[in-house]
Amino acid sequence: MFSRLRSTMQALFTPMAKGLMRLGVSPDAVTIAGTVVVTGLALGLLPTGHLFLGALLIGVFALFDSLDGVLARLSGRSGPWGAFLDSTLDRISDGAVFAGITLWFVLHPDVAHQRWGAAAALACLVLGGVVPYARARAESVGADAHVGIAERSDRLVIALVPTGFVPLGLPVVVLVVVLTLLALASLVTVAQRVAAVHRQLAPGRKAARG
Repeated sequence: MFSRLRSTMQALFTPMAKGLMRLGVSPDAVTIAGTVVVTGLALGLLPTGHLFLGALLIGVFALFDSLDGVLARLSGRSGPWGAFLDSTLDRISDGAVFAGITLWFVLHPDVAHQRWGAAAALACLVLGGVVPYARARAESVGADAHVGIAERSDRLVIALVPTGFVPLGLPVVVLVVVLTLLALASLVTVAQRVAAVHRQLAPGRKAARG
């Protein structure tokens, strides 16, 4: 969903990336700056109740997530280090978003379904870290776990849209239900990746194929 939109946006980023390259800005600097900004917005605006502004600005900066990749390709600096840095810092910004939503529920005990919402957001925070870890760990042992129904960009959009509309009149229960379903989707994705790796690496599988 959102990943396809980002792919389309990459063409629009090319002039901006060329400008940054002329200024001597490195892809790593763009990656780090994006993480700092999103993390600051998530932890500064969401817990304090500025949900619409926070969701809007985070969404805008999320669209720029591929700018560092475009800059890296144009400058000939694409490589494993950039991919590692980008993936690692994505975990920080993603965690900050769900931490911000969790803190909003925790700091606003008068909100409807507050405990359920806090628990669901916290589950999204934890499982959001397990999903990419399962894939990375699978690759480290020679397996492919590129499966699942809850990709990173989709999780962010699904969480941020109802979060942003709560101040505009969307019932909080809708946000809580969405977060619950998102947590379940992440759990299913983890299970899918574990099952995929088990099929590939379980004792006897390779022998049977031989």
